[in-house]
Amino acid sequence: MPRPASAAPAGGPAAPPPPRASARFPDAPPVVGGPGTRRTPADGTGDGGRPGGAEDTAPVPPPPAHRAADRPASRPEAPSETTTRLRPVPGTGTGVPAPRPAASAGTRTDGEPRAHRAAPAGPPHGFPDPALSWNAPSAPGGTPPAGRPAVSFGQPEGYDGQDRPRLLGRRPRSQVVAAAVCLVLGAGLIGGAATGSWLAGDSGETGTGGGFASAAALWHSVPVDELFPPTLEGKGAGPGGADRTWTRIAVAPDSGCKGAFDPLLRKVLGTVGCERLLRATYTDATQSHVTTVGLLFTKADAAGMTALAARFDKERLAGRSDLMPLPYAAKGTAAEDFGARQRAAWVISVLTDAPVVVYAVSGWADGRTVAEPQSAEAAMESGATGPVAQAGLGHEAQGLADRVERGLRGHVRTATERPS
Repeated sequence: MPRPASAAPAGGPAAPPPPRASARFPDAPPVVGGPGTRRTPADGTGDGGRPGGAEDTAPVPPPPAHRAADRPASRPEAPSETTTRLRPVPGTGTGVPAPRPAASAGTRTDGEPRAHRAAPAGPPHGFPDPALSWNAPSAPGGTPPAGRPAVSFGQPEGYDGQDRPRLLGRRPRSQVVAAAVCLVLGAGLIGGAATGSWLAGDSGETGTGGGFASAAALWHSVPVDELFPPTLEGKGAGPGGADRTWTRIAVAPDSGCKGAFDPLLRKVLGTVGCERLLRATYTDATQSHVTTVGLLFTKADAAGMTALAARFDKERLAGRSDLMPLPYAAKGTAAEDFGARQRAAWVISVLTDAPVVVYAVSGWADGRTVAEPQSAEAAMESGATGPVAQAGLGHEAQGLADRVERGLRGHVRTATERPS
């Protein structure tokens, strides 16, 4: 049972009796910090053993009146308790907050650096590190900077003909082998062709080797119907690109050149000799025009034919009217009256890849004479006037000569081909 209030603790002096419950002040002595507060003992624990040594600033209600008589006399204030304890700052580990740096000319009062101070080494809060950017410069040797992840890219994939994945830029082994085989075969074919040409004596130059000699024998080895076909088509050979069709009406027997040319032309052609002369006469679809085509096989070699062609070109002999070839007027045909005085247009071509001179001469089938004949080249010029040009006789002579010469060249190529 509680001891009476008048009883003194054992071994101590008698204490004065406490004041009445209705006294103005509580029975506890005042503490530093003001009335109505609770002090914290010096051992660093509060009521209930709460750690921290902080002062609880919540107001403490006065003790109940009915317990005032039971409280013992209060102890005097400890001499070490002279100031109010401060509330601890979390994270410092002590009951006293860490002191802030003194404000200076380079810092603000809140501790943040001013604008003139150097920026911190790291990136600002909330921004990525530039060192980890994709376009950041790499260290020498390709080593990524510290903290930057090393990234490598694989080669892209494709698909082959069987939908199997494969790396792009790489060909299957079979394709590489096939390409190498084609390269070897191509080189072998080219080398074989060059070797064959060399063994055959054909150096590839115009009018040299066995091809020239083979062309000299075509006059008796090729049928007449192949040298002078019965019908020749001239697509676009007429004036203004009109088509022409010529029909053979006479073929002269192969012979020499006696009486076949005027004296002046015979003298010019005499430098290459006359081996054989072949001639045929054609008429157009309307039988209004007649044209004689001739193939003169010479005795000259390639050098002689080249010299003759150069002379014709230099002296323009093909355009001289006193060097016109004579026509072949076959009896009983539309060309029966086609004589020297009926010659209207002509063309002469000296070949250099074969010992042949190709010529053609045209005129009217009705036997009319021509006072001013024109070469085929002059009669075919744009804007050419005169009866010969307007009648298209220059096209007749040039068209037939071109097609007979084309057929002859085809036979020359066939004669020079040799079985492999």
